[in-house]
Amino acid sequence: MTQYSDLDITTIDCTRDNATALFSELREKLSPRGNVVSEAGRQRTIELFGAPLSPQEVVEKICNDVRNKGREALLDYSAKLDRKQLTPDTMRVSAEELKAAHEQADPEYLATLRRIRENIIEFQSALLPEDIKVLREAGESRVELRQRYLPLKRVGVCIPGGAAAYPSTLLMTAIPAQTAGVKEIVVVVPPTDFGGYNTDILAACYELGITEIYRVGGAQAVAALAYGVEGIERVDKIVGPGNLFVALAKRHVFGEVDIDSIAGPSEVIVLADETANAEFIASDLISQAEHSPGSGVLITWHAPLIEAVRTALVNQLNELPRGDLARQSLLDYGALILAHDEDEAARYTDLLAPEHLHISTADPDQQLAKIQNAGAIFMGHYTPVATGDYYAGPSHVLPTGGTARFANGLCSIDFLKRSSVIYYNQAGLQADAPGITLLAEKEGLTAHAASVTIRLQED
Repeated sequence: MTQYSDLDITTIDCTRDNATALFSELREKLSPRGNVVSEAGRQRTIELFGAPLSPQEVVEKICNDVRNKGREALLDYSAKLDRKQLTPDTMRVSAEELKAAHEQADPEYLATLRRIRENIIEFQSALLPEDIKVLREAGESRVELRQRYLPLKRVGVCIPGGAAAYPSTLLMTAIPAQTAGVKEIVVVVPPTDFGGYNTDILAACYELGITEIYRVGGAQAVAALAYGVEGIERVDKIVGPGNLFVALAKRHVFGEVDIDSIAGPSEVIVLADETANAEFIASDLISQAEHSPGSGVLITWHAPLIEAVRTALVNQLNELPRGDLARQSLLDYGALILAHDEDEAARYTDLLAPEHLHISTADPDQQLAKIQNAGAIFMGHYTPVATGDYYAGPSHVLPTGGTARFANGLCSIDFLKRSSVIYYNQAGLQADAPGITLLAEKEGLTAHAASVTIRLQED
């Protein structure tokens, strides 16, 4: 690995620079545009499709082919894109493979999975709403209103498996669904050593009681879940992160099924004051940058921290196995920002609306009160983002690319379907009929009004 003595990361000094222009440029780089793809990926597209198709065009072709041709197209794209020749039998992970992976798993790993499962269930259970009932009674008039919550029937979970194995993603998606009461959970994971052939992933599925796992990935897996193909029944909702093509495919099929979000590169903003440790901050920035692509941004009003963090970044990047990848991500999508004061730092944070926000200050609650937009917030010097990524209980599937302005992280509530239930007796309908018919007639919908009055006519 190449050793570096400096890091030419974007630095914005709001006390003297044209901060507005520089900050707008940073926001544009971090916004979801559907074009964050490597040069190798572009060349691969030309090789496979014979033309420099945009990622969106690639996804549309794949999804349409899977919808029209079913399993044949799914297996064909697995061969072309993942270089894996699968059959209908080898596409699905067998019960024997799952059991064998669990038996071979490190006991400490399984024990850790169980502790994390307990943490997630504890938190996700506390979020679940209860059915409600409202009664309106006056004399013989009775109106009963209820809100009913039921779990979705069938959910698809996408697990990445290109550059690393991610059992944590399985935990952070499947367990909230199970907590909500979802009975059918189907997992799709690429046919790679880090994916569908990874014993840690398979052992985790077995531990959670998930038995329907398919060795398919990418846009073709999303399409199979959304439309259904021979051997894979369609789902009601698709959750889980993935590369650009997975994100675009989820956007393409939304409406056929529900989705959690359209996730982009991972990101963190660290808000820090003079009490923060530069080494800690550097490790937080690198931890998201190593996803490659990933973004790490420091916002502080304590000027000496900027250079201290830059130095710590250089030293740590030179020591980490994925240091070169993280370094490039920080050069492309990272920044060190010196704000005038705490209030300006909070405003910039809200403008970027980060996936992860780490408030590393003497009084994190004071700064938290000024923040509106963030997917998950980590408080204090000893709460790195990794606590949420792996262990604490909230899901690590979070809004990215500034969408935390309006979007939320995944949780058990997202796997519930709610329905209103309305009951009127005759006297209740009689009492409310004037208001109902008046509004219906104002809108010119006379049949609506008639559906009420016909029930109130005397024999």
